[in-house]
Amino acid sequence: MAVALGILGTKLGMTQLFDQAGKAIPVTVIQAGPCTVTQIKTSQTDGYSAVQVGYGEVTEKALNKPKLGHLAKSGASPIRHLHEYRLDDVGSFELGQQIKVDTFAQGQTVDVVGTSIGRGFAGYQRRHNFGRGPMAHGSKNHRLPGSTGAGTTPGRVYPGKRMAGRLGGSQVTVRKLTIVRVDPERNLLLIKGAIPGKPGALVNVMPAKTVGRVKQK
Repeated sequence: MAVALGILGTKLGMTQLFDQAGKAIPVTVIQAGPCTVTQIKTSQTDGYSAVQVGYGEVTEKALNKPKLGHLAKSGASPIRHLHEYRLDDVGSFELGQQIKVDTFAQGQTVDVVGTSIGRGFAGYQRRHNFGRGPMAHGSKNHRLPGSTGAGTTPGRVYPGKRMAGRLGGSQVTVRKLTIVRVDPERNLLLIKGAIPGKPGALVNVMPAKTVGRVKQK
């Protein structure tokens, strides 16, 4: 395929491989695709160019009528997850086309997007790695936050202040991971390192972006 496109998949878990030197390589196994092209958007019809793909077959009663009608236009079977990729050129794609792991190659770098494991309500030390107070007898500040800002002025806590709250369960992108092995027969991608999410979670694997990225400070 001339145009690089991402693929949706399911995280299966982690294992390890050994290279020729006998060095262990930690890898994450992803059941990637096959994904079906369910919609092709162009600048003339939608104002921008993109390819929408679907992943994860389900029964008809698991979807509502609008989604079933949308999928029927492309002849796709009932699919749970839909995602679109913006491209400058969509001419090489057609409705109903299958996107498989053979679009990726061993040694290629990819960006993986997933949802981190939810940890529930967490305190200051666990959520933000705060230091604790003294543990000596009589101390009343073991795991308290301390000051959260000035008093009379401004007389309030600024938004974004690091405090206790929900930890995890958010979208996380891990960039520039290397594909160690591609298994087209079983639709598997083995990617070096860890990716966000628990086994069974939905992940999005895309060719790594190398141009136009803003360096975060």
